Amino acid sequence: MLEQRIQQQFFDAADLKYQSAEALAKPIADAAQAIVAALTGGGKLLVAGVGPAAALASMFAARMVGRFERERPGLAVLALGADAVVQSQLASGGTGEAALSRQVATLGQPGDLLLLLEAEGEPTSALAAAKAAHVNEMAVIAFVGRSASALSGELGETDALVPVAHDRPARVLELHLIMLHCLCDAIDLQLLGEQDPA
Repeated sequence: MLEQRIQQQFFDAADLKYQSAEALAKPIADAAQAIVAALTGGGKLLVAGVGPAAALASMFAARMVGRFERERPGLAVLALGADAVVQSQLASGGTGEAALSRQVATLGQPGDLLLLLEAEGEPTSALAAAKAAHVNEMAVIAFVGRSASALSGELGETDALVPVAHDRPARVLELHLIMLHCLCDAIDLQLLGEQDPA
């Protein structure tokens, strides 16, 4: 019984990835092009993960500053999140919502880009961060779960909402991980070209 349930988790995750591939390929490619344009234009990428997605934001930033699968110069990518949120909350006595938007307001500049990751359908912090990005004349790319209606109302023409059509936050986070890996690969491809076959 337990083993069957575990196997079903794998099957469900695989099905979601397969079903999402066609719908998400273009938005992810567009996001990669926007990120490369911002970075090569002298801007930086701020990555903000809300809740459990904060770990994905940190992982993505580390792969951009360091490396993904190939060596390249580091890129100007900064993860906003857990440690900085706690420090900001302590310093200001504010909430996590205010702390995340304050980081965007403080660190973001025109020409920069904000990548938001939100999987649990509670986009209050993401909404506040997107508003702060717009005040700083930054575009926003939001990887979200199915229920992101509040955030979609905040995004404009230069922004991108990339929703995962699933209700379970665990499945959304799993798909966000592969979406971030696709971004890493697409960014490296644009910056370094095709890799020679080994």
